[in-house]
Amino acid sequence: MSILVLADLHEGQLAGATAHVIAAAQAIGGDIDVLVAGENVQAAADAAATLDGVTKVRVADNAVYAHQLAEPLGKLLAELAGDYTHVLAAASTTGKNVMPRLAALKDVAQISDIIAVESADTFARPIYAGNAIATVKSDDTLKVITVRPSAFDGVESGGSAPIEAVDVVVENTQSTFVSEELAKSDRPELGGAKVVISGGRGMGNGENFKLLDGIADKLGAAIGASRAAVDAGFVPNDMQVGQTGKIVAPDLYIAVGISGAIQHLAGMKDAKVIVAINKDEEAPIFQVADYGLVADLFEALPELESKL
Repeated sequence: MSILVLADLHEGQLAGATAHVIAAAQAIGGDIDVLVAGENVQAAADAAATLDGVTKVRVADNAVYAHQLAEPLGKLLAELAGDYTHVLAAASTTGKNVMPRLAALKDVAQISDIIAVESADTFARPIYAGNAIATVKSDDTLKVITVRPSAFDGVESGGSAPIEAVDVVVENTQSTFVSEELAKSDRPELGGAKVVISGGRGMGNGENFKLLDGIADKLGAAIGASRAAVDAGFVPNDMQVGQTGKIVAPDLYIAVGISGAIQHLAGMKDAKVIVAINKDEEAPIFQVADYGLVADLFEALPELESKL
């Protein structure tokens, strides 16, 4: 078997999710190639070459692949897919955008958001917001798969795989890059943070989210939010944790003023330790929390910060 992993890039650098996808590829078995596609991505390719288990890194460095637009990447993967039995990507914004196009171009079914590998053709994936696990088997000659990064421990660095250039340059007349607005933060990226503190509707307004800043700084944590807080306009939607937001599995997750709707739980219940702070002792969040504090968050958060 031969597997191609589409590298996830973040501002031109190799994203941490790629190491987790490679771990899923190792569970399938076979040679693992990593495709790094973008513009001026040599540094990302060098980083990918150091990941354990990688047989070869293939680099498609061309302006047409800049910003990892789905249309050209889908065509590129379709051109390369004939050499592989499996094509994997993280279930990230890029993976969810690109992989369905590859599956459509190759006329195969996509297997989305896998959390375990049963065998080379059988995989487990969550359904019903994680309340049930479906075991799915694919008879397609090409398996197109997105991987939930939080379900696999990322591989270590220590390899030295060879790097080769890919000379396939596709045409893209379907889409053009216009602009992007990047949220700048000194805190860890939400999807890969070891500690996450999230606020919900109970925070009251966006100004009160500043109560989380001091705790986040002391813990080296990323700050997240529930969909209710995002929908209310308290914080931007890139902070949303949940079924329709980011899926996180940190060592520590602190939920503040979050009731615990099933869609939110689907995005964070794999955290190793869950702490909930809510004044409603009947809140569903307490059913999954390892530690629960029934308290007014406006009193508890300053006290917690002072203790830290």
